Amino acid sequence: MWLSERQRQLPDLVRDVHVERIEYPSTPYRIFFVAHWLATNLAARKPLLLFVTEWGIWPSSENWHLYYKLRQSYGDKQLLHDAPGHLFFEHEAEDLASFLQVFMLNGWGGYILAEENYVNAFFSHDEYIDFFAEGSEKLTEIRKILGPIRPTAIGSNS
Repeated sequence: MWLSERQRQLPDLVRDVHVERIEYPSTPYRIFFVAHWLATNLAARKPLLLFVTEWGIWPSSENWHLYYKLRQSYGDKQLLHDAPGHLFFEHEAEDLASFLQVFMLNGWGGYILAEENYVNAFFSHDEYIDFFAEGSEKLTEIRKILGPIRPTAIGSNS
């Protein structure tokens, strides 16, 4: 409904869109950095929809209790399958980062859809994020900040 009200479609269905794939950090404690960066940089001071489309794929990694406690802290007692979308306003970046961190750690997937529609993202249960933008220049900062870090071997001269 949110997308149709804005006459938009999911970003991976848009023709000629530029895509940049970034792998999740290899250490789980770094996921908060990624979630926080996304929450503070993609919204552009406008509302943002966090829309979960994948869950139940890695049941042993899902912390349903934590997710529902977080959701209940907003007075929302709906089940995920009944209300998979979460709308965050510009002043709720910290809340968005927390939800996104839980989703990523739970092995869930879904979309981060910015109202401004300049960059959108899909986070996958397979531990990567695809960023979508009309122009590739918009993906440069994302690549710089979140791109893969290639560790050098111990004792290497490089």
